[in-house]
This record gives sequence, structure tokens and C-alpha cells, in this order.
Amino acid sequence: MKILVTGGAGFIGSNFVRYVHDNHPEAEVTVLDKLTYAGNKENIADLLGDRVELVVGDICDPIIVDKLVKGTDAVVHYAAESHNDNSLKDPSPFIQTNIIGTYTLIEAARKYNKRFHHISTDEVYGDLPLREDLPGHGEGVGEKFTPTSRYKPSSPYSSSKASSDLLVRAWVRSFGLQATISNCSNNYGPYQFIEKFIPRQITNILSGERPKLYGSGKNVRDWIHTNDHSAAVWLILTKGQIGETYLIGADGEQDNKTVLEMILELMGQPSDAYDQVKDRPGHDLRYAIDSTKLREELGWRPQFTDFRAGLKNTIDWYSNHQDWWQKDKAAVEAKYAENGQ
Repeated sequence: MKILVTGGAGFIGSNFVRYVHDNHPEAEVTVLDKLTYAGNKENIADLLGDRVELVVGDICDPIIVDKLVKGTDAVVHYAAESHNDNSLKDPSPFIQTNIIGTYTLIEAARKYNKRFHHISTDEVYGDLPLREDLPGHGEGVGEKFTPTSRYKPSSPYSSSKASSDLLVRAWVRSFGLQATISNCSNNYGPYQFIEKFIPRQITNILSGERPKLYGSGKNVRDWIHTNDHSAAVWLILTKGQIGETYLIGADGEQDNKTVLEMILELMGQPSDAYDQVKDRPGHDLRYAIDSTKLREELGWRPQFTDFRAGLKNTIDWYSNHQDWWQKDKAAVEAKYAENGQ
């Protein structure tokens, strides 16, 4: 089986490439990645040459895309501009990559009748009302997003991802594209670029800087370890029903304040050793995923169900790989400082 993975040098994509390499020796992977600031060849460098190939290129380039899709059996589309703060400052790369790039890929997949899986986000559904009973986790607790939830994106990022989802759905119906879609909750784990919430806090502490919390920190995210996401995507790719949307979540609801204080505790710091900064404009209140369909139809179960243990493993990874992130740290914090965050 030959698989084209777009964005396979980024955080979630590279972890999927590792998952396939380690668990499915029958599969060969070609990674197509533009290697923007969030894509890093080092994320997959040790795999290259062993059933994994890297092609540096843009998913908006129809010539490269046509050539690579023609020679593959399936496309798994991770490539995206994904940082909300950046989308608020300059939406244009999000429109280009997330919409035009997806269009370019599905046109090639349609042309050659290839299997296509589209990776999306729970942010396309907007947000849910806050729950005051956290922690009180478990299936069926509180309102959650389902595959039939109405799209209600809040930011340029989530709007561009919603647009790409709708393109895929339309191509399935209009042209018979052999596609599935998955919308996943917030991922955490190794290789995540340090602009994102969890690695930013960890690397701030490792750098001797005080972590930063948006607003009151009551905003809730539904966390899932990236390895559980990878396992779910493989199941959907190989066993999912064409035209269907599957939601991927591990019942990991935590508010941002709790997560930050847990990081501080695990790193031997006082739980209040952080600064509160101005909130992000349009900051979604709460995400929560109902993954019943994925579990019942395909038999998926998350393996990383202890969030505290997963967070500890993630802290250890960033502590042991400081050469991976230190070169980017000053620039990332300078961008946040421009916005008072």
C-alpha cells in the first residue's frame, strides 16, 4: 500500500507517519510538505529511506500534486495552516493552503480515483456552553459535538477548515470522490510546534520564563494524545465507510487553567507561577467530542486515557529534546509579545 501524507513533517502528520511506519510494514509513505515554520524535516529524518520518502512541495501546486497522487493508492491530507492566533493576524495563508490546497488535492484524487482521507478539526463546529462541573469526565456527560452538529466556525482558521470539509463532501456527492473526513479534538504529544498551548507552557518553564494563560483560563479543550489520533485515522482509512464523517475524541475535557497548573506541578513549580494575559479575540469557550460512531462502527478505543500521565510523558519529551525547539523559542515569544500575550 502506497500512501501520500500531506503535511507529514508537521506535528500530527509526522506522528501518523511514525505510526504507519512502526505498525504497518506493508505500507510505503510519501510525505508532501512545504516545510513552513511548523513543518520540520527532523520530525521524520530517522525514518527516511526506510519505506518513507519526503518531497518538499506545496499542496497548491497542481503539477507536483498530480504526479504524486497518480503514483499512490491513498491520500491522507493533514497539511494545513492551523494556529488561530496567526489566522487573526493574517488570514490569507489559511485561505490559500486550507481551501485552495484541499481543492487541488481532491481534484487529483478525483482524476485518478484514489482513496482520500481529509483531516479536520472540531473547531468547525464553533463552541459549546461552558460546564461548571469539570472535572466530571465520561461519555455522555454534557453536550458534545456529533457528526451531525451544525458548522459554526469562529475564526479565519476554523472557517477555512470548514470550507475544506464542505469541498470534500461536495466532491463525494458530485463526483464520487472516494473520501472520508475526520474531525478531531485538540492533540498533544511530541513534535508539536512550541506556539501551541501545551508546548509553549512547558518550554517557557524550561527556559526560566513564566507561563502565560489567556484570560480566566476557563476555556475547555477536549485533549487527545496524538498517537490515539493516528490509530483512529488508520482505522478510518482502511475500514471507514466512503462519504462518512467520523469524530475523534478521548473524553479528555480539561480547562486551560487546570492544564497549566498541572504542567507547573509536574515540573516542580508552584501552581500559581504564571501570568494572565489578554484573551484571544473570539476565543471559543468549550470543545467536546462524541466519538460514539468511531467506537461502535470501527472498534476504536483510546489507549492514552490518563491525561496526567500523557502530559508527564510530553513534558519529558520536550525536556529531553531541547535542541529541537530552542532555536525557535525567542521568535515565537516575540510574536506573542507583539500582541500582549
